[in-house]
Amino acid sequence: PDQGLHGARFKLRDKGLTREQLEADTAYFFEDNTRIELEPVHTKFFTDTGAKDAVLTSQRGTYNSRTTNMVARKNVVVVSEDGRRLTTPELIYNQQLNQISSDSAFVMTEPNRRLEGIGFRSDPNMKNIQILKGASGMARGISTEPAPTAPTASSTPKR
Repeated sequence: PDQGLHGARFKLRDKGLTREQLEADTAYFFEDNTRIELEPVHTKFFTDTGAKDAVLTSQRGTYNSRTTNMVARKNVVVVSEDGRRLTTPELIYNQQLNQISSDSAFVMTEPNRRLEGIGFRSDPNMKNIQILKGASGMARGISTEPAPTAPTASSTPKR
């Protein structure tokens, strides 16, 4: 690393607004200080009005100051202020879009609902989540599984 820092805290701003506060016990700076490797990661997300929106934790992370994106890795957990909880092995935060996303498997739970799938896009508080594939879940005891695929000519038994 070019340099290291213990007890790191960064406020990431967009158009003068604090969008996230990124904290780590250890930060290592690489590539002219544009890539920062973080361990462990604790990030607070904020709304346009400055209210805390959600908190992300992970064992590791990378922040790129050129792209203003952060990649959280290993045991990633995001918890919204109103109790939604998302777990995934890897997650990308795009500051310009104020969006969290992943191509990995995930589980999101909230009171009376559980969603899971492979890949998603969402705002940091998980109110508007788009599941990319393999969506399934439960709501108030009602299970919703992916729709079965229609049989094709090759899979229909011949008589």
